Formats: sequence, C-alpha cells, structure tokens
Amino acid sequence: MNVTPVSADITRLTATELGAAYHNGTADPLAVLDACLAEIRARDGDIRAFIELDVEGARAAAKASAARFRDGCPRGPLDGVPVAVKANIAVRGLAWSAGVGFWRNRIAAEDAPAVARLRAAGAVILGTLNMHEGALGATTDNPHFGRCCNPAVPGCTPGGSSGGSGAAVAAGFVPVALGTDTMGSVRIPAAYCGVMGLKPTTGLVSNTGVVPLAWSLDHIGPVARSVDDLALVTQVLACFDPADPVAEPVPAGWTAMPHGRGLAGMRLGLPREIDAVATEPAVREAFAHALDRLRDLGATIRPVAIPGWSPGRARRDGLLISEAEAAELHPELMGPDGTTTPEGVSESFAAALRYGRDASAARLAGAYRRTAEIGVAARAALAGLDAFILPTAPQTAFAHDAPVPAGQADFTALANFAKLPAVSVPVEPMKSANFANDMTFTNFANSANRANPPIGLQFIGPRFGEAAVLRMAAAWTSAFSQPA
Repeated sequence: MNVTPVSADITRLTATELGAAYHNGTADPLAVLDACLAEIRARDGDIRAFIELDVEGARAAAKASAARFRDGCPRGPLDGVPVAVKANIAVRGLAWSAGVGFWRNRIAAEDAPAVARLRAAGAVILGTLNMHEGALGATTDNPHFGRCCNPAVPGCTPGGSSGGSGAAVAAGFVPVALGTDTMGSVRIPAAYCGVMGLKPTTGLVSNTGVVPLAWSLDHIGPVARSVDDLALVTQVLACFDPADPVAEPVPAGWTAMPHGRGLAGMRLGLPREIDAVATEPAVREAFAHALDRLRDLGATIRPVAIPGWSPGRARRDGLLISEAEAAELHPELMGPDGTTTPEGVSESFAAALRYGRDASAARLAGAYRRTAEIGVAARAALAGLDAFILPTAPQTAFAHDAPVPAGQADFTALANFAKLPAVSVPVEPMKSANFANDMTFTNFANSANRANPPIGLQFIGPRFGEAAVLRMAAAWTSAFSQPA
C-alpha cells in the first residue's frame, strides 16, 4: 500500500471518510492513530476529555488493521477507525470508574459487549472518557477526574453526562465515541458541542458492562461528526443480549442505515407541550428557523399533543427513578453505615443517592406510573407521523461556574420514557477560523465561538426506526450544501 503523508487534518475526517482513505491508500490506521494521539497530547490538558489512554493496545489494534488492509481483507467500514469509550462502559484492562473516584482502581476484566463488537469490527479503542460523576448530571464538572471543557465554546460545559464523549469528538481527538443516555446524556453533549448523537431504541444495544445509573432508562449510544458514522456504529452495536433486562430481539430486516436522503413528504409532529418549557431566546429563534427550513425542504409539520406529558414534572420523575435505582445498585457509595460519605465520592452525589434511597414507595410508584403513561401517550401520538421534532436542549452550553439550569433534559427525556430512538444534529453547521469556508457538518468543531454556541435539533422516531430518524438527520445536514 502506498500511503501519502498524513497531515493533522486527518483528525477531522469522519469514520466513513477514513474508511474510504484506507481503501484507496491515502491513509493508514497507524498514521491516523499517531495523529489522534498527537492532538490529544497537545490539547487535552485543557479539555480533559480523556481519563485513560491505552496507547499500547491501540497501537497493536491499528497495526493489525493496517495489515488487514495490506492483505485486502478489512473487517468492515469501522476497521482501523479510532474510537473512545465513556468511562462507565467496561474496556478490558482499563479503569471502570464511571467517573467516580471510589472506583478509580477498579479494572474491567473484560469488554462490555458493545466494546467487544466494535473490536470485532476492527475499531481501534483509544481509551476511556471523562463524564459526570456516576452519570448523575449534565455538566461533566468532575471532582475526581477534572472539569471537562467544551472545545466549541471555551469556558463552558460540554454537557453530560457523556461530556467527554461530546468533547473528544468535537475536538477531533476521535471521529466516534460511545456515551450513555439515561435522560439525554448522549444528545445533550452532542447539542452543546456541535456534533451528533443517537439514543437507540430501548433494548437494541446491550447495556451489559455499563455501570448503571438507572437500568430501566440507560442506553449506550454513539457520538460522531456525521450521520453516516452514527449509522455505521449503531449497525455494529445492535444485538440481542439475554443478560440485559431491557433487551429486545432485533426485528427481522432491521437496519440503522438510512434509505433515501430527502425530507419531502416527511410528516413531523411538533409537541405542544414544549411551549411551556423555559427556553433561551436563541434556541427558540433557531428552532423556529429550522421549522421553516424543514417546510421548505418538503416536510409537513403539525402540532400534536402528548397527554400527560409535562416536561418538567416528567424530568423530575425520571431523576427520582435514577436516584432510587442507583442507590439500590450502589449502596457502597453512601458509606458503610449509609450516612458517612466514603472517600472518592462527592457529598452531592452521595446525597442524591440517599434521596433516592429514602424516597417513599408511593412517590416511586407514582414516578414509574407517570413515566410509563407518558411513554404510551408518546407512542400513540407518533402514529401517522414519521417523527417528533424538538430542540435537543432548552439552552446552549453555559459557563462552568454559572448556575446549572434545571431543565437540561426537558426535551430529551421523552424518548427514554417512550423507548424510542432519537438523534440530535446541529441546527446549523458551525464556522471556525480553521474551516471558515467549509459548510459541511464534518469540519466545524473547535470553533471557539462563545457568542454563537451550537444548538441541537432532535428527531424522535418510532421504535426500531433508527434508519428513519437517521434519514431525516442526513437530509437535514445535507441541506446546508444547498441554497436556502
């Protein structure tokens, strides 16, 4: 294989583009790995996206991938692609901390099935990523592993709990990262960092090997810089796992790969309930413009009601469920007597677990009932539609030292309660000093634009409708290469 020299710009390529470059001999997995590691070493001291790197393991995987390409037998479209993994997902030989200092020295004996499937597809696992402590929050201001910063909006949070996943992809450290999403923890960082994130249908991707926050709401999902990459990764991750209590058999003929690229004829439902959510003016304006653009592209948008869904109340119910399930699963984090916080656990995290532990059965039963009813109502309201359309978050990335808005997950938690696939894409591509003339969605991170931060647009589709929501996301992103 004759390989041309790889410049630093190789780190801005998507996984799909890297695969094409490997096939045509213009890039090599080892050179791409070296470029990614160079970027991480140069810049992650300020961003703190990574908790741990597996340089030796990644180099061995990249070397094996390069050999497969030389021999003409790559394993598939993810062969040789660098991937990083949120620290609550088990990666063999690395600390399985879930962002909790108490678990800093706990080493994963084996890969989570999701990671194992990526390795089997030839992906190069670089290491584990920073996250909000225990996945219970959406700032990734981690007291044990450092404050993760948003590479797209200096001084601001990348969101969470998968903040390191959003930051690593936005910074160009990796083209793809895995996160987890309990009430929006993949999609919120994607929105804040100006990248893309997918929460799959509940049960499609195995949660085995995830340190649970809320086993009934958790989902593994990818973060990437292109819709095609989201589809490729989800296609690899999908499998039925009988060890996962929420697992569902993958339907015959299911695929994540989007069919068709247009929005013409798409029927989108606009939930009336979002009007009651306190939303930043910039988000409201961008969303209104997006709706106009969607109509111009041929989509039909009509208001719909989701009976019983009050976004703020539902989000609080989901939080209580998360706190209670985490407390039941991780009593050691509340101390041997249940009241003395152990070293390596923040007081705020321990207090949240105790709050869930001490909640009455009646309160918990009410929260489970209401969220279940919302799920049924949402699925019923989706009948006759291709997707719901919402903003991803009511606000943009905010300063780390600013008060944390309560409603970060008001728009995202709906998909978790309803067990539906949901994707977040940028409302518009970001412009940066490095890529000022590039209006694609693959080269816009690191924009350093606090005055014009990223805003996310969310499509929520029917169960096992990953291909449908990704088709809409792809049509939306491709529309920016066309005149408005």
